Amino acid sequence: MKQQLKNRTQKYAADCWHLCTRFPMSREFNAFCKQLIRCSSSVGANYRAACRAKSDADFINKLKIVEEETDESMYFLELLLQVSDKEHEEIKRLHREANELLSIVVASIKTMRAKNRKS
Repeated sequence: MKQQLKNRTQKYAADCWHLCTRFPMSREFNAFCKQLIRCSSSVGANYRAACRAKSDADFINKLKIVEEETDESMYFLELLLQVSDKEHEEIKRLHREANELLSIVVASIKTMRAKNRKS
């Protein structure tokens, strides 16, 4: 499961990058695309860091960063959907993928917290 999620988050970042290459080079689009590339790649990077966590608390803290970065990337996808008249299907697909990743991460955080309460 961990390797599958590592691969999935990496693909998500690459897909966001590819999406951004399809927008015009302008100050306006560049601002949103740079942010989307940063936060979408941070999703996978921080998930990898969580997999190397030194404790359950460290794992949860790193997953919280993944949660924040995933939500932020969804925000920039939503903005691109509003301001662009192209790539709507791909933006929506990436937004759904981000939402699924977010659900997985939030469920993992809840599971880990519940496990720690029982201990």
